[in-house]
Amino acid sequence: MRYQCGHLPSDAAVGSRLGLQCSEGRDFHIRILLPTDSQLKNARIECSWHLKKILHGYQHILKQRLHSCPDLVSFVVELKTILEIALKNTQELHVPWPPEYYSCLIRDLEILGWNKVAYVDTGLTTVKLKAEDSRGRQHLITLKLNAKYPTEPPDCVVDFPVQFAISWMPQDSLIDIHNQFLAALESLKEFWDTMDEIDGKTWVLEPENPARCATSRRIAIGNNVSVNIEVDPRHPKMLPECYFLGADHAVNPLRTKLNNNMHLWDPEISLLQNLKDLLEIDFPSRAALEKSDFTKDCGICYAYRLNGTTPDQVCNEPRCGQPFHQACLYEWLQGLPSSRQSFNVIFGECPYCNKPLTVKSSMKKP
Repeated sequence: MRYQCGHLPSDAAVGSRLGLQCSEGRDFHIRILLPTDSQLKNARIECSWHLKKILHGYQHILKQRLHSCPDLVSFVVELKTILEIALKNTQELHVPWPPEYYSCLIRDLEILGWNKVAYVDTGLTTVKLKAEDSRGRQHLITLKLNAKYPTEPPDCVVDFPVQFAISWMPQDSLIDIHNQFLAALESLKEFWDTMDEIDGKTWVLEPENPARCATSRRIAIGNNVSVNIEVDPRHPKMLPECYFLGADHAVNPLRTKLNNNMHLWDPEISLLQNLKDLLEIDFPSRAALEKSDFTKDCGICYAYRLNGTTPDQVCNEPRCGQPFHQACLYEWLQGLPSSRQSFNVIFGECPYCNKPLTVKSSMKKP
């Protein structure tokens, strides 16, 4: 953007007229009227209705700059920056998309079938298509189209645990994308079957309301004892990564059983049943127990969730077993004169029973 400045004589004010040309080649003219005392903060800005519409929403910034700038030249520099931002963010100044784009998109939507369309924005640039996999699960794919469609493919956003990339030719249409979407859904069928079984038959502590892309689950085993599993979406029936959380006296036997029984893993049965067999346990029943039976609050902040995390540190004293958020316990121990620290590991005592505790910090304080 370039600008020119000229002075206009006036009985009541000194006027400055700016001629601005944006990068798209559009010319705009602005007139700045200074009062007789030449105080910039009391100046008036005049411009065309079109430019006024573009600057709508930036009035408070312009007023701020008028009050803060020491002179007219400084304000012109500030005005130039504001205009560049406004022009960049104004959709009206974008080059109109060719009529062929809209006719082609409408034709493709009609051929695909409106029953498969979940959403279309008013600008016809964002489309959401819906599909159902063979298990009856509903899924959405969001398409962000550009003016060169169908020569160039749209950007696709899906709730998948793996990358989704479409194969595209200039003669392709939304039907081809929808068909590739359906094929991808079927390739992930076993993964979602596995996760749905876990969600339906166990108490999942984290994440809350998991998205379809989530590959981990923290499953309750007992009071202040849980296992976090990371499932491979491409091989959902393989032994997942397992990380046990809880007091040592509770989780050490589980680690031993997992290591000793690992050879018994059977890919022909479900992941959940394999975990039961290897750990020699039954996960708490959703019918007999409530989630609140496993969600004990942190003994320091007295909350269950803190910045999206749940208590994952437990006192190893069997008669105590008080859970804490890692960040809470780390900060608590830092404040004790009796604790000692080595790099990012702090050694101290349980706030409830004085049992020795060791906490490693891997996150910022809340």
